[in-house]
Amino acid sequence: MTAPTHAAHARLQSLSSEELPAYIYDMAALREHAAAVRSALPERVELYYAAKANPEPEILAALAPYVDGYEVSSGGELAHVAKAVSGDRPLAFGGPGKTPAEITAALEQGVQRFHVESVHELHMLAELAGHVAPDTRVAVLLRFNLPVADGSLAGSSLAMGGRPTPFGFDASQSDTVVRALTDGTYPHLELRGIHAHLASGLEAPEQLAVAESVVTWAVGLADRHSVRLAEVNVGGGMNVDYAAPERRFDWSAYGAGLARLADAHPDLTLRIEPGRALTAYCGWYATEVLDVKESHGEEFAVVRGGTHHLRTPATKGHDQPCTVLPVDAWPHPWPRPSARQERVTLTGQLCTPKDVLARQVPAPGLSAGDRVAFSLAGAYAWNISHHDFLMHPRPGFHFLNATAVAGAVEGAER
Repeated sequence: MTAPTHAAHARLQSLSSEELPAYIYDMAALREHAAAVRSALPERVELYYAAKANPEPEILAALAPYVDGYEVSSGGELAHVAKAVSGDRPLAFGGPGKTPAEITAALEQGVQRFHVESVHELHMLAELAGHVAPDTRVAVLLRFNLPVADGSLAGSSLAMGGRPTPFGFDASQSDTVVRALTDGTYPHLELRGIHAHLASGLEAPEQLAVAESVVTWAVGLADRHSVRLAEVNVGGGMNVDYAAPERRFDWSAYGAGLARLADAHPDLTLRIEPGRALTAYCGWYATEVLDVKESHGEEFAVVRGGTHHLRTPATKGHDQPCTVLPVDAWPHPWPRPSARQERVTLTGQLCTPKDVLARQVPAPGLSAGDRVAFSLAGAYAWNISHHDFLMHPRPGFHFLNATAVAGAVEGAER
């Protein structure tokens, strides 16, 4: 879906120019999508939300009925998520470069899973656990950068494994670290399972192939050491197609494949941790056209805001899908600039040629004062952007359908 939902469209049209740009989130759309994802997954597959994708408290709370827990990747995320959701919701602490202070805070908070990424981190966790939680065995999932078959990650937009990266243990260290966790070297740590997030941007068949290879490798490792693994986390990275926003990841096929994999390993709990694929579709970055101009034979529309609010297109090198909403009124005494060509490139207000939101958008007659809604803005958008560059005003935030009251739209704003 590219165009805003009815509720998002109505809110955008109701905002004044001074209230733009704005992020508009339709929480009903988010809940509907999350419910569909959860229903497509087998009961024995746990669904964790990767909070890094969008950590807005309203988003975290809306997902609570549909997810089994949350994955956090810093001390800041840990504190933020713990405050935003119920304290009894399971948290998994991942990410490279954990500091002693972050690990201590996680132990004090009773984090249920640690995704350990290196030998140094294993030593640090073991030492701190002995001081902070001496009466508890801390659950560890070892993250590995596993070898993959040639070409198996070719369709990914971002490879996190299968090649040299800073993420996880090298597979060659697997026997050493498993022995250390099972021979009494670390009495305060318990080997609970294996974690491997190898790539992002894969479709269901490729994701299933990766999941199968991770589980097969993990089971083989456990068999070599005659230990039982309780869990395998196969990561997230389900594709969101910005070039074809109406397409969505095939959760039904993926769920069916995971069911077969779970049936083949009945003593193993499988876990996935998507982020973008859960929340991207519920958000729009809404703004208005400030100016339309021609340069070297091409036309450009400058909009309020830009990639300092919505960094995704600059980060991924794509065109953010958008919908133009024409506005008839022009309240100013000076002439209204309008496009003369069929296609217009949409840029922001920053003093850099990289501030491009979408290139060659089919928008004949686009004029200053028209409004534009950039879709798929519910993940890796505001929270990864360089907000203070040029010190433009920050956008507004509107959370629609936060709760349903007598069928009416109730929203939160800030």
